Amino acid sequence: MQNELDHLADLAGKGRISRRDFLGRAAALGVSAALAPALAGKAFAQTPVKGGIIKAGLQGGESTNSLDPALNLSQVTYSFGKQWGEYLVRLTPDNRLENLIAEEIGASSDAKTWTIKVRDGIEFHNGKTVTAEDIAATIERHADEKSKSGALGILKNIKGVKPSGKEVIVTLGDADADFPYLMADYHLPIQPNGGKDDPNAGISAGPYKVTVNQPGVRHGGERFANYWRGDKAGHADQIEIIVINDATARLAALQGGQVHMINRVEPKVVDLVKRIPGVSIENVSGKGYYPFNMFCNTAPFDNNDLRMALKLAMDRDEMLEKILRGYGSVGNDFPINEAYPLFSSDIEQRKFDPEKAAALYKKSGHSGSVLLRTSDVAFPGAVDAAQLYQQSCAKAGIKIEIKREPGDGYWSEVWNKQPFSLSYWGGRATQDQMYSTGYVSTADWNDTRFKRPEFDKMLFTARAELDQAKRKAIYHDMAVVMRDEGGLIVPFFNQFIDAAATNRIGGFAKSPIGEMMDGYALGECWLTAA
Repeated sequence: MQNELDHLADLAGKGRISRRDFLGRAAALGVSAALAPALAGKAFAQTPVKGGIIKAGLQGGESTNSLDPALNLSQVTYSFGKQWGEYLVRLTPDNRLENLIAEEIGASSDAKTWTIKVRDGIEFHNGKTVTAEDIAATIERHADEKSKSGALGILKNIKGVKPSGKEVIVTLGDADADFPYLMADYHLPIQPNGGKDDPNAGISAGPYKVTVNQPGVRHGGERFANYWRGDKAGHADQIEIIVINDATARLAALQGGQVHMINRVEPKVVDLVKRIPGVSIENVSGKGYYPFNMFCNTAPFDNNDLRMALKLAMDRDEMLEKILRGYGSVGNDFPINEAYPLFSSDIEQRKFDPEKAAALYKKSGHSGSVLLRTSDVAFPGAVDAAQLYQQSCAKAGIKIEIKREPGDGYWSEVWNKQPFSLSYWGGRATQDQMYSTGYVSTADWNDTRFKRPEFDKMLFTARAELDQAKRKAIYHDMAVVMRDEGGLIVPFFNQFIDAAATNRIGGFAKSPIGEMMDGYALGECWLTAA
């Protein structure tokens, strides 16, 4: 129960729930009527303070980064986009939808037609009022077949978008009960005319206006005076992201007071960070995972015997212990875990089996080494993970050659370009969205080149199925297909591990949706008197 109460306190401290809701949910957890008011008083004691500048030192920035949200690939653009961008909806830490620009989203009885009602009085940074036309244009731009948007894969079911007064009517090809969740995708901030005129302008309706944009170096913003939720976000006068891809330098910047928060603390130094005065570790389990990606359409990975050999040569338990130091859970070679609704827990867990891996490797007919690309920016401990995998593969007689790539350019030149590499995924709101983004045949971000018409058909059938038991059964079968035939090796699901100078900032409320409070930390934290 304590974890649930801590989560409620986090939400209360950020102003994300009312005192009445806090008391009701505390009672549901079994808190007595006498104790609940005292807990509420403590939880609501955190009052946001306006002023100052909050700085974050983040890994995941490159010189090739763009302000075009369609092209967001890594952590820096993810977090910065949530400072200047405003969305139709957002996903809360407890996996519910919170309406933002969309006052409400309703469906027809067959879940094929959705109506988005536009909230009145929301202003873009350029002074223009957000309209239904802007929303329709945003969706159209990202759903266009010629778009390079990272959201294209989840929007392919859209057949029509039409503004009508203060509403937007979206027509789908197939029924989709999860459609509103798709609108929370981080590529989809609402832009004037959908960003069609200048997608790189960095103009939306978020709490900060872009003032600095130096890709791979730093990004900054100043508070937008007319932000419609000024009591909930935009507490600091200015925010700044300093790109620090080196883990040691990032930690030093936090310890030295140059920044107030950092992402991607390496598990191996967590205990050390916990001893730093005034600094807290903010770790939380979620849907994120660190995969080894194989292109199913590129030799030698186009042979499933070879792919299965490489999966069986992964010692997941050792990887979890030595790389994540227990800050995670073992994976099973498909991208879904128990954090998702409709997860099937009865799928057999794959184990390290060097003898069977050796037999399948021999059966594949491949000889010589297998080239694996990695980088420090792939995920915390990615270089060590590649080396540990090299050792476990050697026990199966498989020679892995490791190429350590530079961080700058990894996401533009290696990930989704090279046939065997390490990566990370932060997970998505629903199973449908996760599969649609990265594993349906037509997805631009299909980073394993797993393209199976029968798998796609299963996904579309599940999307239209309103019976939850039947839908769960389909997702079960999809997971088994991907586990046994796909190009995905998932040794573990990670915890998000951030660190914050909680003696200098308030309001940090960790989120299982993503690191840095799902990207919202800079906008929703504040400087304390200390």
